[in-house]
Amino acid sequence: MLHEEKKEKFRQLVENKFQIYNSLFMSLPYDKMSNIGMLLPFLYEESKVGYQAGKSPEEIVEEFFSKHTELTTEEQKTELLFKIIQYIERQVVLYDSIEDAAFPQLHSESDAGTVLQVHERALQEHQLEATRNKLKDFAIKVVFTAHPTQFYPNSVQRILHDLRTAITDDSITEIDMLLQQLGKTPFLNKEKPSPLDEALSIIFYLRYVYYDTIGELYKKVKNTFGTPTFTPAQDIIQMGFWPGGDRDGNPFVTAEITQQVAQELHLSILKSYYAHLKKLRRRLSFRGVSKILDGLSDDLYEAIFKEDQDISSEEILIKVKEAEKILIEQHNGLFKNLLEDFKDRVKIFGTHFATLDIRQDSRIHQEVIDEIIAKNSDLNIETITDQEKLDWLLKTDVVLDPNNFQGITKDTLQNIYNVKGIQEKNGERGMHRYIISNSEATKDVLNVFALFKLCGYPEAEINIDIVPLFETMEGLDLAENVMKDLYELPVYKKHLERRKGAQTIMLGFSDGTKDGGYLKANWEIYETKEQLTSISDRYQIKVIFFDGRGGPPARGGGKTHDFYASQGKTIANHQIELTVQGQTITSVFGNKDQAKYNFEQLLTAGIENDVFKNAKKDLNGSERKLLEELAEISYQKYSDLKAHPRFVPYLQEMSTLEYYGKTNIGSRPTKRGAGGELKFEDLRAIPFVGSWSQLKQNVPGFFGFGFALHELKNQGRFDEVKSLYKGSDFFKTLVLNSMMSMNKSYFPLTSYMKKNQRFGEFWTILSDEYNLSKEMMLELTGFQELMEEEPLSQLSVKIREKIVLPLLSIQQYALIKIQKEEGNREAYEKLVMRSLFGNINASRNSA
Repeated sequence: MLHEEKKEKFRQLVENKFQIYNSLFMSLPYDKMSNIGMLLPFLYEESKVGYQAGKSPEEIVEEFFSKHTELTTEEQKTELLFKIIQYIERQVVLYDSIEDAAFPQLHSESDAGTVLQVHERALQEHQLEATRNKLKDFAIKVVFTAHPTQFYPNSVQRILHDLRTAITDDSITEIDMLLQQLGKTPFLNKEKPSPLDEALSIIFYLRYVYYDTIGELYKKVKNTFGTPTFTPAQDIIQMGFWPGGDRDGNPFVTAEITQQVAQELHLSILKSYYAHLKKLRRRLSFRGVSKILDGLSDDLYEAIFKEDQDISSEEILIKVKEAEKILIEQHNGLFKNLLEDFKDRVKIFGTHFATLDIRQDSRIHQEVIDEIIAKNSDLNIETITDQEKLDWLLKTDVVLDPNNFQGITKDTLQNIYNVKGIQEKNGERGMHRYIISNSEATKDVLNVFALFKLCGYPEAEINIDIVPLFETMEGLDLAENVMKDLYELPVYKKHLERRKGAQTIMLGFSDGTKDGGYLKANWEIYETKEQLTSISDRYQIKVIFFDGRGGPPARGGGKTHDFYASQGKTIANHQIELTVQGQTITSVFGNKDQAKYNFEQLLTAGIENDVFKNAKKDLNGSERKLLEELAEISYQKYSDLKAHPRFVPYLQEMSTLEYYGKTNIGSRPTKRGAGGELKFEDLRAIPFVGSWSQLKQNVPGFFGFGFALHELKNQGRFDEVKSLYKGSDFFKTLVLNSMMSMNKSYFPLTSYMKKNQRFGEFWTILSDEYNLSKEMMLELTGFQELMEEEPLSQLSVKIREKIVLPLLSIQQYALIKIQKEEGNREAYEKLVMRSLFGNINASRNSA
């Protein structure tokens, strides 16, 4: 489909439908709401015209009140603003549903990156055999995390789900009823969700979206590439799970919570099998077959509802194979494909559904280890070296009882004791990774290995992959030496042999970008992957990279297929693993059509990378040198910004940073460590990136990039950069992702800040770099406007930004009132928090 055709189709299926259904809002029975639909366009118009004329949000909102309402008291005005926010929140839900419903019509099976398109290409280029070989050594794993960037409570999620179906069917009556329900359904959690609540929220998607989606996609891959002698492995598409296992900075994730979540995942997959089997039995009603399947159904029921009963995936498969044998021998194999589909699902999901990972910060482990050594040895913990600690840990035969400790030490040990039980019930695939954030030394990995020994695990029974997460600039620099030391260490070498010679290494895009800026972080991670590939190959270790990516480009997100398809042969490509959080779960993997399409895009990116030759994937010496130079210049510029004395105070006082922690959206605190002055390194990546996004400044997605391009232009070397853009898919992807960040920026919203005595100069630095980056990138790409190559995303962003503009005006208005200490502070703080929700939900297409 050409760009103009695509745009036209989008207008018909999305924009026009939104106008029609949006009119239904006018008559909705919102609690205490009337005439909002009439007033909202006025606030939008005042905002649009006002910002163009250089007015402040305060002037815009006050003019809106005086011109279009007769409200006089502060209380009346804030009440109206709350109602407007509620109204816009629901408009966003409606728009999401309409866009989701249009997805299948805007994307086709022959799009770039689909399984059929890759098969067609492999056929034409005589690469079918090479593609099948790649499928033998490849898998994708999407790891769902509970980071707080999704603000819809479960009740709203379900309305969204139903609304999408009603819109697909064009059922006006049904849509009207659902919009009425939406009008009366609260959008806020009364209390912070617990880690178990977060887990259940994502398990909803596992059961009602991914069970079918992944099963169907596997069937598609099998039918497309399978032969009588080759069947793709069922684990080619995997799911990982962090809620309830990720305790990094989250004091509410305990050993008990981890066990509960593992149990919920176990029960949920058994329930999915039970429901699937119910449908299957309606077709396989034949003598002999039905008896076995009825018995299996009873076994599953018992395992779900009786505590003393359980069932393993092996036991399920034995019964299915018995039924299959009778079906073939006595009933002509009728409906064999349905039984085979069920069998494949059992092989895909086991009794675990998704792999529950454990994650903790290396510094916490060190505290735990120090307490253990102090209590159980004669060593003086104050004076001994790290090496002496390790020597004791690896030689001691002490086995600890968690009950002899308190607090985090007790919980850490108890959690490790529980791993064995979880593996017995959910299978080893159910829990086999321990991730260590902030890894910077070999001791960070060995501490975890030692903790398992201290909990009584013989070395041969530590069935766990120990995964270092390198996320700071320093950590990335040290990664190669850390892994070299580990690969050479006899005790760890043996551990890796038992783990089939594979080592998973996680790299943190979010924290990397926060630490080093957009261009530097991406280049640093690229180079680190190359170094780790090289060192792993040297020691004959199969290295698997796991990327801590978020939704927006500033957190390492962006166009994921393009990113992975652009990594050349210098980077190991056995598996694509990445984290997916919050709004990205609902926007990219939120329903069957989208999830299938986006899982497919990931799968084919990895295949394309190895199978199809493309000079644009591999960087030559001069391209590397140029990328290095650009990364260093941009890093210097970003570092200067970070070092600016107003950097953290600006976020604290002028953005919504402080309000993230007050919203009941996630179980995890917004900064590591408690109390004290806010330091840059304690800031979590999500509230950090989110605060820039709320300001419509998106600094981590572009800052320093334009400056670096401009520096080379000044040196008369811009043609070199243009050649790099044309010749390197990797660099091109970085540029396009950065443009997406800029397209969601809107500096006129905050231009009033340039008059602020304290922050005026700092705001100008940000604004100038934005203008320079935009100018340089348009010149580099030859585009007339940002995101020109992506008409659908561009249109979607445009409409969403339009919906959300009045919300931004309200948020800034409330922040100004708080800064001036005018009026009812509590009411204005609530306005800021409520507008947070709508803004983030509206920016869902940032993935």
